[in-house]
Amino acid sequence: MTSSTAQTWSANADIAQQSLDHFFLVEGPQYLANSHPHDRGNTEVFNYWWLAHVIDARIDAWERTGDPAWRSLALVARDNIVERNGGQLFNDYFDDMLWFALALERVHAATGEQQYLDEAIAIWDHVIAEGWNEALGWSLAWRKQQLAYKNTPANGPLAILGVRLSRRDDSRDYLGYSQRAFDWLTANLVGDDGFVEDGVNREDDGRVDTQWRFTYNQGLYVGAAVELFGATADRAYLERAVQTAVTAVRELSDGTVFPDEGDGGDEGLFKGVFYRYLGELLAALALDGSHAEERAELEQFLRAGTDALWANGLVGDRLRPGNDWSKLPVEWIPYSTMVSAIFAVEQRARLEARAAAVESAEHAA
Repeated sequence: MTSSTAQTWSANADIAQQSLDHFFLVEGPQYLANSHPHDRGNTEVFNYWWLAHVIDARIDAWERTGDPAWRSLALVARDNIVERNGGQLFNDYFDDMLWFALALERVHAATGEQQYLDEAIAIWDHVIAEGWNEALGWSLAWRKQQLAYKNTPANGPLAILGVRLSRRDDSRDYLGYSQRAFDWLTANLVGDDGFVEDGVNREDDGRVDTQWRFTYNQGLYVGAAVELFGATADRAYLERAVQTAVTAVRELSDGTVFPDEGDGGDEGLFKGVFYRYLGELLAALALDGSHAEERAELEQFLRAGTDALWANGLVGDRLRPGNDWSKLPVEWIPYSTMVSAIFAVEQRARLEARAAAVESAEHAA
């Protein structure tokens, strides 16, 4: 039964990945239309950070299947970012660039090509040089135009990337930056219950933006904590990851899905970030063997949400969900919404593959 479930969700993940191209692929330099149907708003806006997540999604598929076609599609998305960004890696937003760098580090791992690691390091160096500063305590700004505005979307991916780069080169202080960024987040934006706020000092008044209760902030903090736990074996990081993940599910979901977080395109990607790093946490807990109760709760949430997604989001033999997976498909969606669904289904496939491997080992014993 478990092996069959794993095969089913791997096939579902293929359908989800293929649905991105089916609904959004366009001819010419744009590559992906921003919406489906392709006739709402300014469909040619360049969404740098959405494309960075497309790279991650394609690498997920390559890791799951070993099919080089998915790796090639990751490179198509990478090339599209650089082409549409005027041949440059950099823009004004430190979080955007870090998303791209995280994806590039994975492309390097998938291809063995040094160029992509060099690009990730170049982004790291640029971000530190331009955005790391002492305002409100050493941490990373959100963008070049607001160097005193600090938030989770910038410091979270910095912490994750620093750990990953430290594994490749421990002669530089990548890990130290990761720890400082994480500690700053913990001190300034994380509540006693582990809930992660968005940012502070956006209007130069020292105020924390508590009105934005977004899933992706929770996911970033979980992801950073899991990476730091892996790098240091300090269980305090794992405890924080578990607390924040459980709090996010209890505070922001209905127990099955996260409801729609907003009507803009960016919000469509938010829950995908949570699911990606929830998957990393569940993998760490499976190896660690601790937190059985919380692990079961989080696994059930992943299963229930993706079951709802699949039950409600299919259009014929394609997946085309809205932002609320408990509801039937809506008339218009941005491709950010599609990428979130892909991330969740890929993590469900990963979870079921792990369960199948455990079952097989138990039978062999």
